[in-house]
Amino acid sequence: MKKISLLLLILFVAVTINAQQKTDWANFGRYEEANKTAPRGAVVFMGNSITQGWVSSRPDFFKSNNYVGRGIGGQVSSQMLVRFRRDVIGLKPGAVVILAGTNDIAQNNGPITLENVLGNIISMCELAKANNIKVVLCSVLPAYQFGWRKELAPANDVIKLNKMIKQYADANKIPYVDYHSALKDEQNGLPEKYAKDGIHPTPEGYEIMEKLVKPVIDKLGKAKAKDRQYLFGK
Repeated sequence: MKKISLLLLILFVAVTINAQQKTDWANFGRYEEANKTAPRGAVVFMGNSITQGWVSSRPDFFKSNNYVGRGIGGQVSSQMLVRFRRDVIGLKPGAVVILAGTNDIAQNNGPITLENVLGNIISMCELAKANNIKVVLCSVLPAYQFGWRKELAPANDVIKLNKMIKQYADANKIPYVDYHSALKDEQNGLPEKYAKDGIHPTPEGYEIMEKLVKPVIDKLGKAKAKDRQYLFGK
């Protein structure tokens, strides 16, 4: 009987280890091949399904501006932080645009405090700074309800997190793009004209986001060029 119990225990441990080995939690594999041929000096957009959908919905915006999308659907800020070195730093970009927090508030990876979400975002900023990569921080988009977590009421948490992100951005002289104010409705959610499901923007929603973020990126590029000219001359 003891031998059978021991064999069952060994079998259980072996199956568990095998399952863990097959789990790419941060999804490094998603952009593994694309990263090999990604243009150096581009602007990388780091995010979740909102960023991923942006690239597929508005590909010309990315191609014409030398932007690279590195969004993965469903991801929380912890996963983005883990793959930040591979999907951002490794590309040697001119800048990174960070849009994170929606799925944390939706508890996709379990409960997490807003302070810890902010901590993950700050860590990404610090990694970027250590590697001479300019950062643009973005507000979380409005959300009144998550279709996959209808028991949650995220609107106020989104506002609280955005306030925290902006305070950090202001204190550290990091550009902050406020998508929330431009897209919200009277319930602090995304209206149907900007997001059919209340979360993922329509092309019209993305157009508004583009008009907000592109001038900020352009300004960063001009400032970087001016710094380079100051250091090395014409």
